[in-house]
Amino acid sequence: MTSKELLYIGDALGHEKYFLTKCKELSEQLQDSELKELAGSMMASHQQIYSSMFSLLNN
Repeated sequence: MTSKELLYIGDALGHEKYFLTKCKELSEQLQDSELKELAGSMMASHQQIYSSMFSLLNN
């Protein structure tokens, strides 16, 4: 991979980590069970994307 591609992947990983963190914070603050569940679902989606991207780098 080129250095530019690695920078792009690093940025994308950073964005996914940020979204993951924000969804977790939000789900911990919400009182409404449906919204809490939605934030948890979004958190799981961002965790899956982050993990998939990270595993591609380790291959």
